[in-house]
Amino acid sequence: MSQPPTDPKGTGNAPTLDEVARLAGVSRATASRAINGGIRVSASAKAAVAAAVEELGYTPNPAARSLVTRRTESVGLVVPEPDERVFSDPFFVHTLRSVNRVLAPRDLQLVLLLARPGEEERRMLRYLRRRHIDGAIVVSHHSGDRLAEHLASLALPCAFIGRPWSAADKVTYVDTDNAAGARLVTQRLVDRGCRRIGTIAGPADMAAGVDRLEGWRSALRDAGLPDDAVAYGDFTEIGGQGAAAALLGEYPDLDGLMVASDLMAVGALRTLAAAGRRVPDDIAVTGYDDLGVADHTDPPLTTIRNPIAEMAEQATRLLLEQVEGEREPQPIRVIFPPALVVRDSG
Repeated sequence: MSQPPTDPKGTGNAPTLDEVARLAGVSRATASRAINGGIRVSASAKAAVAAAVEELGYTPNPAARSLVTRRTESVGLVVPEPDERVFSDPFFVHTLRSVNRVLAPRDLQLVLLLARPGEEERRMLRYLRRRHIDGAIVVSHHSGDRLAEHLASLALPCAFIGRPWSAADKVTYVDTDNAAGARLVTQRLVDRGCRRIGTIAGPADMAAGVDRLEGWRSALRDAGLPDDAVAYGDFTEIGGQGAAAALLGEYPDLDGLMVASDLMAVGALRTLAAAGRRVPDDIAVTGYDDLGVADHTDPPLTTIRNPIAEMAEQATRLLLEQVEGEREPQPIRVIFPPALVVRDSG
C-alpha cells in the first residue's frame, strides 16, 4: 500500500498548506488562492507555490477550493422534457455525449436536470437559484418555460442549444439555421418534380418547429406552390405517424412530404407503407436531423444534417468561458449552417 505524502521534517504526516506557503515564501492566503484557482496572485507566486506543491506532494482540500473559488465543479444540463423522451431520442443522446466530452477532461461533473412544467420546473428553479451548479446548458426549451428570462434574472452563467423563444438577446445561444435547412430540403422536393408537398411540422411552441415550418413555406411560395398541407407533430415517431395519417386523409394527392425531424419521418414512413404509398415512387419523403436514424429507414432518408455535436460542444465551451471569467458576460450568438444529405427517399 502506498504511504501518504510526508512533510520535509520526516514526521510521516501529510504536508499542510502552511508548509507549502513557507517553502514558497508567500503568505498562507496567497498559497491558498494560487492552489485553488483564486485571483489576485502574481505569476511568480503561482510558480513558487506550484514548485512547493510538487516538492512536498501536497494534495489540495476540495472543500477549501470550493470556499476560495465559490465553485461546485459541476454544470447542469437543463432539459424541460419528460424523461422517457430524453432517454429514447437520439438528439438528447448526442447532446449529453457532446457536453460531457468537453466537461470530462476538465474534471467537471455533469448534472442532468429534467423539468416538466409545474412543480418539477419550480423545484429546478429553486435548485438553480441556490447555485448548486456553476452554470447551466439548456436544450429543447419551449415558449412556456421562460428559462431564458429566469436564468438571465439569476445572473447564472448559461448557454442555450437552440434559440430561446424569448429573451434571446439576454443569453448566449448556439443554433443552426433551421429555416434555411427546411428551405433547402423542401427545394430538393421541388427540384425532383413534386408539386403537392405537405409537411409534418414540429411543435408550435418551439423555435425550431416554427423556423422549419417557415423554411418549408418560403420554398413553396417561391416555387408558386400551395402551402396549406400542414400537420403538427411532437418530434416523436408516434407523433409523425398520426400526423401523416391526418395529412393523407385531408390531402390524398400529396406527392412530397417534408418532415421536421427524422424520428417523425420514421412514423410517417410507417403510415405511408400501411396506406400502400411507395416511397419515393408515389411520394418523396425527407427528414431533418441526420443523427443516426435516417440511414437505417426503408428507404434511407434524405435529410438535413443538424450539427448537434458541434453545437453542444460550442455551447459548453461558451458556458465555461463565463464560469471561468475569461470574457465579459455579454450574450453571444453562434449559428451553424445546415447541410443537405441526399439518400433514397427523396
